[in-house]
Amino acid sequence: MDIHKIFKILLALSPISVFAAGGGHGGAPHLDGSAENLAIYWVIPFAGILLSIAAFPLIAPDFWHHNFGKISLFWATSLIIPFVIKEGFQITLYELLHVGLLEYVPFIILLLALFTISGGVQLKGSLVGSPTLNTAILAIGTLLASWMGTTGAAMLLIRPLIRANSHRKNKVHVIVFFIFLVANIGGALTPLGDPPLFLGFLKGVNFFWTTSAMFLPMLFLVISLLIIFFILDTYLFKKENISIEKEENPEKLGLEGSFNLLLLAGVVGGVLLSGFWKPGISFSIYYVDIELQNIVRDTLLLGLTYASWVLTSQSIRKANEYTWFPIVEVAKLFAGIFITIIPAIAILKAGTQGALSGVVASVTSNDQPINYMYFWMTGILSSFLDNAPTYLVFFNTAGGDPNVLMGDLYQTLLAISAGAVFMGANTYIGNAPNFMVKSIAETSGIEMPSFFGYLIKWSIPILVPLFIILTFIFF
Repeated sequence: MDIHKIFKILLALSPISVFAAGGGHGGAPHLDGSAENLAIYWVIPFAGILLSIAAFPLIAPDFWHHNFGKISLFWATSLIIPFVIKEGFQITLYELLHVGLLEYVPFIILLLALFTISGGVQLKGSLVGSPTLNTAILAIGTLLASWMGTTGAAMLLIRPLIRANSHRKNKVHVIVFFIFLVANIGGALTPLGDPPLFLGFLKGVNFFWTTSAMFLPMLFLVISLLIIFFILDTYLFKKENISIEKEENPEKLGLEGSFNLLLLAGVVGGVLLSGFWKPGISFSIYYVDIELQNIVRDTLLLGLTYASWVLTSQSIRKANEYTWFPIVEVAKLFAGIFITIIPAIAILKAGTQGALSGVVASVTSNDQPINYMYFWMTGILSSFLDNAPTYLVFFNTAGGDPNVLMGDLYQTLLAISAGAVFMGANTYIGNAPNFMVKSIAETSGIEMPSFFGYLIKWSIPILVPLFIILTFIFF
């Protein structure tokens, strides 16, 4: 699909195109998430799309490759139609506009900007995927992720990493650890790194509270995973019996399209602007308030995306094996996920009155927070739900006052933050970059494990033991 068409479609969907409909309004339609109103079976469409993502690529890969958008639409429709019948048109329309305008569209615009701009930077040079080089790339990507976002860092480095390991027989583990570190854990130090931390920033959590609080837990995981990776990669490298021969005229390291790094800085600035600048102006579309700073941010990101596409030489994108497929796949699948997740989030927000009351009640005892349960409940749900709304649910369950959470309930906020960010690495859908990295790797001919294969073979045996140790140390 041409970038001009994508740009026009997203601009039409963006709040800037419809802000003129603003105006005052009374109370917005309210979705009652209590067990009396929403039984647990309302999460079936959400479970269905997750199972489809897990099963179809394994049992019918060709069918899935050509029809994943239709499958996503099927599950979205299977929720919307009965939802209209039960809750009425007004509540359904409000919930769809709310999740679409405030969450999905900004989410896709940010991913599109990072994906397009970072895809215009080509790391040139004679890179050979030795254990030392691979570990170095993972470490650099992990450091970058907190400052340019997990998506930006992942999109910047995944292609050079794949090219460097093109001669390797065993390279799935390289991509898996890249997802662990660069696409997830590396984003723990600032609100720019991962969406849930940015939501906390918008709720009043200090920008650098995250840096200081999350530093030691992140450091433990990063050092542990880099050591495990280096040992595993060294073993597989020696097993392949590869000899690294020096090229007679090796290509020097360098960057092509480096002006895109300035555009990435613009993306970071736009995101920061929407957090710090509070003009107090908003526009209403059917009870959904869209704030001016977010309109400016999304418009800026679209402009930077367009500039990158127009100004970057197509030879750079060709060298990066750049295609639109990963962003299209994420856009279609996450549209279904964002829609079908509506009842699940409403049920969680209902707390002890909802059908998932046991989950909410498990994090508190005698009105005191159980920090290790906050870590695990936030983490487990973030592995299968979107980690941003999950973070907000437990943020509010813990009281929702950022000053109290950064003070007396410091460990509780740390547990919520760590669970949301770290355990997003448990599954392909725990964080959006996971799926994009998987898609790019598969486009490059790497046979990535299935949804359950990734979970059972990689995240459970490697990440879960580290999370258990982390629990004993910090929570």
